[in-house]
Amino acid sequence: MLLAPKKLTVIIFFLLSSSVSFSQYSLEVAFPNVSFSFPTDMQNAGDGSNRLFIVEQGGLIKVIENDTTVSSSKTFLDISERVLINDRFGLLSVAFHPDYENNGYFFVNYNAANPQRTVISRFKVSDLNPDSADENSEFIIIEIEQPHRFHNGGTIAFGPTDGYLYIALGDGGPSTGCPDPFNHGQNRQTLLGSFLRINVDSASGVNNYSIPSTNPFYGNQMGYKEEIFAWGTRNPWKFCFHPSTNKIWAAENGENLYEEINIVESGKNYGWKIMEGFHCYTAPQGCSSLVCDTNGLTNPVFEYGGTSERRSVIGGYFYRGTGNPELTGKYIYCDYLTGGFWALEYDGINPVINTQLISSAPFFTSFGEDESGELYMINAINGKIFRFNPTSISIHNISSIAKDYNLYQNYPNPFNPSTTIEFDIKVSGFVELRISDVSGKIVSVPISNHLSVGKYNIFYDASYLPSGIYYYTLRSGDFSKTKKMVLLK
Repeated sequence: MLLAPKKLTVIIFFLLSSSVSFSQYSLEVAFPNVSFSFPTDMQNAGDGSNRLFIVEQGGLIKVIENDTTVSSSKTFLDISERVLINDRFGLLSVAFHPDYENNGYFFVNYNAANPQRTVISRFKVSDLNPDSADENSEFIIIEIEQPHRFHNGGTIAFGPTDGYLYIALGDGGPSTGCPDPFNHGQNRQTLLGSFLRINVDSASGVNNYSIPSTNPFYGNQMGYKEEIFAWGTRNPWKFCFHPSTNKIWAAENGENLYEEINIVESGKNYGWKIMEGFHCYTAPQGCSSLVCDTNGLTNPVFEYGGTSERRSVIGGYFYRGTGNPELTGKYIYCDYLTGGFWALEYDGINPVINTQLISSAPFFTSFGEDESGELYMINAINGKIFRFNPTSISIHNISSIAKDYNLYQNYPNPFNPSTTIEFDIKVSGFVELRISDVSGKIVSVPISNHLSVGKYNIFYDASYLPSGIYYYTLRSGDFSKTKKMVLLK
């Protein structure tokens, strides 16, 4: 397994099913008649063909038509003999050149042996067959030595406005013992533990690429690697660009307790291994820790965790599809182990809103988009590609249903330690009132019963909770409404 669980305690329960339903949303198999072997990435070529390219960890890239009835895949590229594979090594991602439609170039990130290293290289599509690449056309762009078979990062992608290639690299491991023993995350004289930005359309000196002059350490005299765009990363697994701001949103796998989402910007330090999420990091006994000086560090946008249960965040995309318009503009991500899916909203001013979409659908390794912006999820265990079920309730039906329920702002708000939540229902039925924290974790379910028509005032005592922002959600059948409340102690 590529994202080998930090602690494998989840039961595989849906490997052969075609639909999984939890929480507010459900997943369905997008292409029932095709499967893949340990998929790690999925991309479209942006060439108007609407094809989908699925990367397999073992060294193959498959291509399929974007058609629910598609019954077979074609091998687009096979470099399995060049790829070093173990639980976290292999063929990790593909990125199509912004001018792929004309030049046929695409780029891959894979691991190789002797020496153990990350390879970023360019290939070209066949001149005779658009569904096949020329395996002999490999042109190596950059190679980076890897000290261990862990924490590779792995995603590569072209910037939407500058056309440069961005490369996410982890600290290199190891998986056991002292974390990041060489302090790669805070060492700008190594490429590991960083986001790189290079220009693959020109070469400079001995390199098969050039350094953009806008890189933060371009021309520095301190020995810092000029390829570095940002640093302080442990293992960024999947990143994307915001559709409006073009900033990088990256998911960062934590060491022990916290998973985080970062907005990655030029010249910023994201803290590993000084910090894990918003918290000072203390290494295990016998291992070196860094002084927790947070000056100059950039905090994540969001974190979750905080218990001894280890998890693995999987970065996704901002939803741009049409099947679930209520998710438009929200950052969708998931957790490999716990199987939760969430939609995160953040405008840079107001507090983050994190809404859980699905509670337990584990072992998804990556997301993908088609040319129209519809979102897909790929599962490592059963090799299937999933998508959200299209919303079954029309806007008009939602409006009609909403008239049968009212959920009011709690009072007082802010509160300490108790508050009253008021709602009324005009149609009797099963009603659930749940309280969740900013990570989407349910902390209380005050109501989960069949209720008659009427007005209800629910007293809620939150003395057992820490200060913070919480959300209360009223659900009944197809109706669901959420409001925010603030606990101040």
